[in-house]
Amino acid sequence: MPFYKTPDGCSLYYELLGEGPGKPTLTFVNGTLQTTLYWKLAAKALTHPFRLLLYDTRGQGASDLGERPLSLELHAADLKGLLREADIHRTAMVGLSHGARVALALADQAPDLISRMVLCSLSTRATFRARMIVRAWHEILQRHSLDAMVWAAVPHVFGRTYLRENEKQIERIVQTIVRRNKTESLRAHLAALQHYPPLSAMLKSLPFLVLVLTGEDDPLVTREGAEEIARICGGRHVALQGIGHSISAEAPQAFNRLIIDFLAGSD
Repeated sequence: MPFYKTPDGCSLYYELLGEGPGKPTLTFVNGTLQTTLYWKLAAKALTHPFRLLLYDTRGQGASDLGERPLSLELHAADLKGLLREADIHRTAMVGLSHGARVALALADQAPDLISRMVLCSLSTRATFRARMIVRAWHEILQRHSLDAMVWAAVPHVFGRTYLRENEKQIERIVQTIVRRNKTESLRAHLAALQHYPPLSAMLKSLPFLVLVLTGEDDPLVTREGAEEIARICGGRHVALQGIGHSISAEAPQAFNRLIIDFLAGSD
């Protein structure tokens, strides 16, 4: 298992897939509750045209939490260091939810490292409902158990169609998410989220193409907010009908097609 050791001694787990001469690199950045395993279905379709970098941010999956307080700037610095460690000088980037925020923070620190960017399940301003949902997850984790918190999160991170079609698999999905997460690390992550700077304060026109993807059945983001991100960054927005927050898990074929078409396009 390869690990990148950060300057402060934190070990971050990563994988390089689809190695081959001349291939462009595509980096995936996980959302909350996710690990590198979240992208494996997409990776099967994307390792032929791309070299893929998957990694767990601090406190996720096999990565250490470390001693430093979590922040968006720290996550971006970690990713910048990991790209240097992997000898990646330029990469396309796909970030989902929290991962999209990290990708934008990296674009602010080092835009020259990024060729194109896909931002999934993100909008400019968190609604009051979305803020309450995340606050509720944190409170449940503080007062009860990781299992209880994940059961509370699942109806918000998957769309209604996906939940209905996978009703018999929900308990297995919950158990899988619980196994991939650590209570202490998730507490630190959710606490840090509540102190992140407003997304609207860090948005600006970017020197590369941007695609914003959202699901129409996502209670954590708004279509208007996603369209605003696309407008400010100089990109375009695509909304997927019947899909919730976990786009690549709920609509893998549509997700892969959109990614391939966007990264292969000339404009």
